[in-house]
Amino acid sequence: MKLIFRGGSPRALFVVLVLMALLLIIADLNWSRMRDTRAYLSLLITPLQWMVDVPGRVADDLSGVLVDRTTLLKENERLKSEALLLERKVQQVSALTAENLRLRELLDGKARVKDEVMLAELIGVNPDPFLHQVIVNRGAEDQAYIGQAVLDAGGVIGQVVEASHYTSRVMMITDARHAIPVEINRNGLRAIALGKGVYDEIELEHVPDTADVREGDLLISSGLGARFPRGYPVAVVTGVIRDPGRPFSLVTAKPTARLDKSRHLLLVRGPRELPVAPTPEVVDE
Repeated sequence: MKLIFRGGSPRALFVVLVLMALLLIIADLNWSRMRDTRAYLSLLITPLQWMVDVPGRVADDLSGVLVDRTTLLKENERLKSEALLLERKVQQVSALTAENLRLRELLDGKARVKDEVMLAELIGVNPDPFLHQVIVNRGAEDQAYIGQAVLDAGGVIGQVVEASHYTSRVMMITDARHAIPVEINRNGLRAIALGKGVYDEIELEHVPDTADVREGDLLISSGLGARFPRGYPVAVVTGVIRDPGRPFSLVTAKPTARLDKSRHLLLVRGPRELPVAPTPEVVDE
């Protein structure tokens, strides 16, 4: 800038450049051929723009590769941990299973076959806060069916209530419309656990005031009704309120499953409900 205003000749050059710039602006506005000329100029400088942009794109690609690798490593470690938890939690308590096998051998009974499971991934959540339902990526094409028990690494999640071709809708045990037969692992006391519409609490129905229920008791599925297999963790008792004026105790429990966090679930393959045979029509002769 100092060279332009230092002498008369540079100043004249500056005036000439300004006049040329004005002429180019006027020509660009009034002469249609200037647009074509500008397009050709843009085409000529395109390789230069591409070369200037190469370092930035390479840096972005390298950054994306590094971030994706880190994310995949973390995801891999998390899946390994969940697999270990699933292997430990999904199987029934080893001591009870061994005792059951010994009793069956004494009775010359048939050994129980381990439950077969199918891995599923959560792909959707019902936005209605009063409906505790999720969508998984397994459907009738994968042999998912209505009434199928669903687990995660911690215990029972719920059951399939709707199965389409490729997806299924799962109702959680905390849904206000859900009920599951349970028993106390410590003494075998049976009860029905009802959902209350909140993710961290369920309630036992019609528990006698004199029943042996304590805080910290583990509730497991009792297997009654042939909907949920027996022996899977359901909840842990968090409160027992006994009112002398009422025949039943108020028992609350916290689900062992991570209902609002789990992404990978297990669908337990059990005996399906038998279809009802159609009633034969009577034809008058």
